[in-house]
Amino acid sequence: MEWVLAEALLELSRDPRVLLRTLCQGEASAERVETLHFLLQRLEDEAARGGGDALPEAAREVAAGYLVPLLRRLRARPAGAPDADPPAPSRRRLLRAAGAALRTCARLAGGSPLAAMLAEEALRDLRAAGAVPGLEGGAEAAVEVLAAVGPCLRPREDGPLLQRVAEAALALALAGDGEAAALAAGRLLPALGRGGGAALRAVWGGLVAPSGPGRVGPRLQVLSALAERLLPAPGEREAGPDARRCARFWRTVQAGLADAEDALTRKQARYLLQRAAEVSAEVSAEQGVPCTCGSGEANGPSLFWWSEEKKEELLKFWENYILIMETLEGNQIHVIKPVLPKLNSLFEYAVSEETGRWLLHPSWHLCVYKRMLESENKILAKEGVTHFLQLYETKVLPFSPELSEFIVGPLMDALSESSLYGRSPGQQIGSGSPLGLKLQRFLAAYVSLLPEELKSIFLLKWIRKMSSRQWCAVPILFLSKALASVPRCKALGLEGLLALRGVLQCTMATHQILLRGAAQCHLLHAAMNLVDVEEVSLSDISAFLMSLRQEESLGRGTALWTELCDWLRVNESCFGRPSTCGSLGLQETCSLNAYVKSLVQEYIRSPAWERENGRMPDWAEARLVALMVLLAVDVEGRKVQHRQRTQNVLRLFLEPLLDALAKLGSNAYLPLRKTDRCLQALVTLLRTCSPKGASARDDAVPPLLQDLVASTTESISSFLLRRLTMNELSSVADLDRCHLYLQVFAELAGLPGKRGERGSPILRIIAPLRNASIRHLQDTDSGLVPTLGRQVQRAVSMAALAAVCEVCAALDQTPELQLDTPDAGPPEQLLAALPLGQRLQKPQPEEQSSLLEEPASSPGWGRIAAQYVHDQWACLAFLLKTHRALPPASEGALLDPVLPALQTPAQTLQAALAALTVLPSDRVLPVFRCMKLLVPQLLASSEPVCIEAFDMAWKIISTLSNTQLVFWSNLKAFVQFVFDTKVLTIAAKIKGQAYFKIKEIMHQMIEMSAVKTGVFNILVTHCCQSWVVPAPEVSQGSFSNAADYSELLLEACVFGTVFRRDQRLIQDVQAFIENLGHECAANVVIEKLSSHTFSTKREDRYVRVCAVKFLCLLDDSNASHKAFVEDLAIKLLEKEALVSSSRTRCYVNSQQHRVQNRVWQTLLVLFPRFDQNFLNRIIDKIFQAGFINNQASIKYYIEWIIILILHKFPQFLPKFWDCFSCGEEHLKTSICTFLSVLSHLDIITQNLPEKRLALRQALVIALQWGFSHNFSVRLYALVALNKAWGMCKTLRMGELDALASVIESSLSQVESTPGAGNAKRNWQRIQDHFFFAAFHPLQDYCLETIFHILPRLAGLVEDEWIAIDKFAKFTDLPSGAGAHRYLSATQLRELRPGDWAQQDAGSHSGEADNRSEWTDVQKKVIPGRHAAPDADLELAFQDRAAKLGKAISRLVVVASLIDKPTNLGGLCRTCEVFGAAALVVGSLQCVSDKQFQQLSVSAEQWLPLVEVKPPQLANYLRQKQAEGYTVIGVEQTARSTALTQYCFPERSLLLLGNEREGIPANLIQQLDVCVEIPQQGITRSLNVHVSGALLIWEYARQQLGRRGAQA
Repeated sequence: MEWVLAEALLELSRDPRVLLRTLCQGEASAERVETLHFLLQRLEDEAARGGGDALPEAAREVAAGYLVPLLRRLRARPAGAPDADPPAPSRRRLLRAAGAALRTCARLAGGSPLAAMLAEEALRDLRAAGAVPGLEGGAEAAVEVLAAVGPCLRPREDGPLLQRVAEAALALALAGDGEAAALAAGRLLPALGRGGGAALRAVWGGLVAPSGPGRVGPRLQVLSALAERLLPAPGEREAGPDARRCARFWRTVQAGLADAEDALTRKQARYLLQRAAEVSAEVSAEQGVPCTCGSGEANGPSLFWWSEEKKEELLKFWENYILIMETLEGNQIHVIKPVLPKLNSLFEYAVSEETGRWLLHPSWHLCVYKRMLESENKILAKEGVTHFLQLYETKVLPFSPELSEFIVGPLMDALSESSLYGRSPGQQIGSGSPLGLKLQRFLAAYVSLLPEELKSIFLLKWIRKMSSRQWCAVPILFLSKALASVPRCKALGLEGLLALRGVLQCTMATHQILLRGAAQCHLLHAAMNLVDVEEVSLSDISAFLMSLRQEESLGRGTALWTELCDWLRVNESCFGRPSTCGSLGLQETCSLNAYVKSLVQEYIRSPAWERENGRMPDWAEARLVALMVLLAVDVEGRKVQHRQRTQNVLRLFLEPLLDALAKLGSNAYLPLRKTDRCLQALVTLLRTCSPKGASARDDAVPPLLQDLVASTTESISSFLLRRLTMNELSSVADLDRCHLYLQVFAELAGLPGKRGERGSPILRIIAPLRNASIRHLQDTDSGLVPTLGRQVQRAVSMAALAAVCEVCAALDQTPELQLDTPDAGPPEQLLAALPLGQRLQKPQPEEQSSLLEEPASSPGWGRIAAQYVHDQWACLAFLLKTHRALPPASEGALLDPVLPALQTPAQTLQAALAALTVLPSDRVLPVFRCMKLLVPQLLASSEPVCIEAFDMAWKIISTLSNTQLVFWSNLKAFVQFVFDTKVLTIAAKIKGQAYFKIKEIMHQMIEMSAVKTGVFNILVTHCCQSWVVPAPEVSQGSFSNAADYSELLLEACVFGTVFRRDQRLIQDVQAFIENLGHECAANVVIEKLSSHTFSTKREDRYVRVCAVKFLCLLDDSNASHKAFVEDLAIKLLEKEALVSSSRTRCYVNSQQHRVQNRVWQTLLVLFPRFDQNFLNRIIDKIFQAGFINNQASIKYYIEWIIILILHKFPQFLPKFWDCFSCGEEHLKTSICTFLSVLSHLDIITQNLPEKRLALRQALVIALQWGFSHNFSVRLYALVALNKAWGMCKTLRMGELDALASVIESSLSQVESTPGAGNAKRNWQRIQDHFFFAAFHPLQDYCLETIFHILPRLAGLVEDEWIAIDKFAKFTDLPSGAGAHRYLSATQLRELRPGDWAQQDAGSHSGEADNRSEWTDVQKKVIPGRHAAPDADLELAFQDRAAKLGKAISRLVVVASLIDKPTNLGGLCRTCEVFGAAALVVGSLQCVSDKQFQQLSVSAEQWLPLVEVKPPQLANYLRQKQAEGYTVIGVEQTARSTALTQYCFPERSLLLLGNEREGIPANLIQQLDVCVEIPQQGITRSLNVHVSGALLIWEYARQQLGRRGAQA
């Protein structure tokens, strides 16, 4: 069309000056300048043929008089200038057209002088625009001028100018992000570089200069555009740089492959790599010259090399490498996985078999792994991690620093993703993470292969990486376990030990106690394996041990403790000396005993620099002393196992401490901090020495320690009594000291043997301590001013009373409160000292300021007052319980309620509610205990206040987090209070609001269990225990509560949520740790924690285990038990019917599927307690459930229970036969359920005295359904027929001889089906199915089959498998004589799902994973070259394509008539793939549609989109026709041309019609041609997207063919 326009202009006048002058007049526009460009090109062609002597002068006039001023005006205006400037797209079009016209003028005018002048001016503008913000438009215009005139500059004469232009353009391209930078990279630099010489060298030098990774995109864009000059073929080679020999070039390519975020940059890097390999092969074949590029490392492998001898191997290597990188772009695991075996071959090619050294630098391989690890597809990332970890299982790779950096960098970053550590499908719960095991093996193998001098460096980097971030619980556990698996070596010094301490701090961030403890155990193992003891001192080791939480990991008596003792014993003489004094100021020796002895002495000695400031010493030092003393004693015991020797060593260590403790009672002038230290050490020693392992009975240390402490008990008791009763505690800090004293009091009172007798010194102070405390509480209530000292002593007295009550409760010393001393008072005297409504007042401000100078860390007064209230209620709870337990005065007499709290229980309960409003959540436990004793007395008479108590207590529980340790103790107390047997009985009897409030709380607790695992466990365990095993004071009628609150058992039987993936992962890992048993010390230590803080029975499955064991304990002969079972069974069936009728889709392993599964499991457990009368009521519901199209597992349970019913009660056989009477269309495939039952006819008829009638009926039914149209129904019927006919032949039933031929023919036909078709295979499979081949309904009736074997064989997720050992481990309920048999009596448990389910996958299943190398793999079509476009391509649509650096065609696709976003999205993707120039749509709003985006997969980002609304189409088509486009309609018309016969012009416009109406008639008249797609079928038309795709491909195919012919 351009030539037509130029010829038309030349027809008007043959004088070019006139034409050019005419075009240069008037307002400048893109159309005018483009026309000028076309004319200049036409004149240039004529000049080339020898005409037009006046053209040079005319061209100079046009350039100087029109184009240069135009470009100056455009350069002078910023890119965002308003009003006077044309819109940005028109402006860019104008710039591009002016630049192209100027280049033609420069050629016509003689080239260099004009070009040099324009280049100098543009270069100045470029530098000026780059320095002034807001003048990006000037830079863009300057780049256009330089791109236009640059090729006209002479390499020699204008060499310096070219070099300066290249440097400026390169700086702009690499530093900027705007349009000018993109034009410089996409147009100017490639244009300059193609000229060679100084410009090419300048461009090349700037491209390979060191820079950050952020600008790799523009570099690769320029490099790919200059690939023909930097990587020329043999015939095209000129003097210039050879990119193949430059290490910086290859590093840039690698950065593009591995680190680039955009796909275009990665494509350009792959193109350069492919070009280099192809050029190397051609050059080597022609010249035989090898090529090598080193990596810059001494004796390191080459980044790139080529030789003719290794040509085939190198070609194969790079072919596979590029294929892998291209495949990774798809981000689809099913496409990528078959390619991964080729990655193994890359290592084989890259490592020399002769020398074992790298032939090619391993950084190429790491680029592949980086791309995989950084993928958004987590499955692909996991595949990449797994593949890398498996490398060292089959290969021995040479050492490379970059491998180590990759491991401690990207690999560890990827390993931080918790989801990587999930179980594989079909793997047992608790069997461990496959990736975690691979990580262990990898790290052990890799470190073993490292040179000795590098092990320390690598491991230190690994450990520092572990401590450099906050890891989740699961990754830090497996990383620690992998570190512990490294073979023993002396790799870590003090720096490494400190780094391990940093990792320990990271483990504390998780609230998963078991995972946290296990990680600490592994880190201690790692320290013992890797630390060089000669580089660290004992004080360093002790500081590291103090970083562990002993209550979670390092428990005395565990295997870890024993291993630590052995490690200390072996290395005792090897530890280094410290360079400085330890934390306690001692200069230690190398001997462990000497170090510990010195440690204790320094601890007891009060340093001169310590000031008596009233603050408590830090407990950390006491824990350190206790830990090291016990470790040293046990180390000595492992040397010589002699009790006397152990006692002597222990006495030697503790002598300073014992001496100080012995002086406490007699020396009133001991420094306060020294006494505090001594008592802290005493408490810590007594708590720490108790062994946690199985050898507690044989441990001699605890009794020896207790004997030593016994000698000081008298002195300690006197000291405690004096300090607690003589007003010596008067400051806020003294309250912490009071807490310490009471801890000592409790520890000494709890010592066994003689120390626990009534006459022991510590117990003799109970009475005076109690009396003094009561006096203080009464005296301070006399109206005096509440000074700090008085209030502190009041708090101390109340805390002492609470401690006395706690000790008496623990020792069962209840009569101790009935004091027989003259000054003794009755127990109510103590209660009189407990004004429940009175609180501890805050001291007066002025007195507090004058007397109290407390450190900033002291607790606030509110906390002190709350503790005071807590202690009040602790005393009250003890006394209420004690008073209730006292026996009556005489037989038959009643105990008068003399206690005030029992005389007015309503007031006491109101006081409890008031206390709950002020107490923090960690102090409400004694109030709950009081409520438990008060509510049963008030529920019948004061129901509203009891309901208020329920509500307030539940509000406290529901606001707590289950990660708080106090949550579980509070929850347990709450359950014991609200669900007390008496409370439930009274509430059910009166059926008031309390009854419904309790049920409401029960359902709220069940809902809470969905997010706080273990809540329902506490409730159901408590209820089942109290209902079946009632407390002694509770009547045996407590089982009635089970019937009144049967909803609880109903929900328990079907309980269990579908966990999120992260929750399931945590549970799996916890199960894995628990399965390690005593091998992991955390299991032993945490088991010994209070059940309030941790319990391994918080799994959801334990709710069902508890419910099942409860049902198994019921007595068949008990009428109430029998009625309860029947009521529960009916409710279970109702729940099953409700779930079945739900509109929610019941897919495999959905919540609906699981609930139904659990219902039928429970019904099977209850079945032995069903009698015939009850079955008459429910048999129809059971049969009706069989007609529903159930999941496989539910189907098996229904069939099983029907078989058991018919076996036990043959009277129901007529009802069973009736199930087959419905029409086939109604039954469909559900009849298979009843045919499966019929296949166990031998079990069903076992109790029938006369079997012949039943067999005859079975044969008739099986034959009838054997002719069904449904293939599956026929198979099931043939199985039943085979079973029934076999029984008939055994009984020799001659009356059935008439049917024999038909039956035998049916059976033999399926057996002798020729070939290996589906029919014969399916017949074999159904016969081998476990339900027909191995399952015995009677012998397999046990808990193991119901809850573990059958769910496993039925394909349920592992969460639904309850192993039989779970029932044995759950000891909260006894097994009982009435429990069902636990274990299966057959071999069913030995079957695996693969024994029968895998047959459905065919014999080739798993073939994909087992292939070592695929002969062919799927490959996405990715264009190889992405150079910058030529300047002469059409200007309207090439801006964006030029910016992206991709080639474009002249095809425009018009889809304005299409309505559906899916069709538009698919067309957008098709147009982008085949390089269309633009896609025209009716509205650009369609791009934001989700359906469009799902089909386009981001193609709209790479394809120019133009908006033309349908009413504007006619004008748009005329405009495009004027531009030289052929408008082609995709429509069937009378004159349409077949697609196979049509030859597309280069400038083609495809007009696509509407989905329903096609192309309107008025637009058909404007078409140049109509093209139709030949059809062979009956359907009238194709989808519009499909039609468009066919024509777009045909256009692309023809254009590719033409280019190939021209080449």
